[in-house]
Amino acid sequence: MLRRHLDSDFVGGAYVFPGGKVDEEDRTPEAGFTCAGRHDASASDMLGVDSGGLAFWIAALRECFEEAGVLLAYGAHGHGDAHGDVLIEMSDPEARRRLAAQRVELNAGRLGFLDLIRAEGLRLAVDRVHYFSHWITPEPAPKRYDTRFFVAALPPGQVPVHDDHETVETVWVRPAEALARAEAGEFDLIFPTIKNLEAIARFTTSAELLAAAAAVERVPTVLPRVVADHRGFRILLPGDDGYDEAVAAPADSGARLTPAQVGAVVRSVGADGRSEQRP
Repeated sequence: MLRRHLDSDFVGGAYVFPGGKVDEEDRTPEAGFTCAGRHDASASDMLGVDSGGLAFWIAALRECFEEAGVLLAYGAHGHGDAHGDVLIEMSDPEARRRLAAQRVELNAGRLGFLDLIRAEGLRLAVDRVHYFSHWITPEPAPKRYDTRFFVAALPPGQVPVHDDHETVETVWVRPAEALARAEAGEFDLIFPTIKNLEAIARFTTSAELLAAAAAVERVPTVLPRVVADHRGFRILLPGDDGYDEAVAAPADSGARLTPAQVGAVVRSVGADGRSEQRP
């Protein structure tokens, strides 16, 4: 996990997974040509969109390299799979230095991600990345995000390093430990991150998680709803009592949470989905 810079305009200081938004370059045919083992039609079907689904996998790999320095790609040397594809690794100091320098150029906007992939003769290992969950920010929030989460195994020989700009700390942590530290107030997590960690924590090993994610045919969309009562705010998930009735409440009443209130809700929510922040 990475810790976002304290001055970030969204969840500054929180621990998150590497990620970001899909760029226009990620959607181009040229980007698709760099991918191995997955095509836009199958990717789009998996995400439930008409087209452009492969761009989410490309963006996930690009952001993972930009923010964490991890590059899931096939090259000439590394760890082979059953199809003969070979994941690049960073055991060679010269290759490690070269890619680190290219990452700096990429984050500075002086180098394009696809230019880097082509120059190195790589193919993006999108077939090693599995779709895991889909979350949409509740309607009262001033900023809303439509976010897909993916899981993948760290390539051999690679060590994640934060970019020291958007992210200021890198930490490997077991899901259960992250949740326990959040409950103790030592680890700042937002609600979707908590729920994804809870889902990951159900698996004993990474291999079990990856196998389960690879076998899923349809990932449900989670759109939480925020409601207020005499005890404070509550976050309701699909299937919770009162979820369907909560859909029209904010619009009918004219009530809207401020950015500070939304931030308080997503940060301080407990295991039962309740925040004691007062309206």
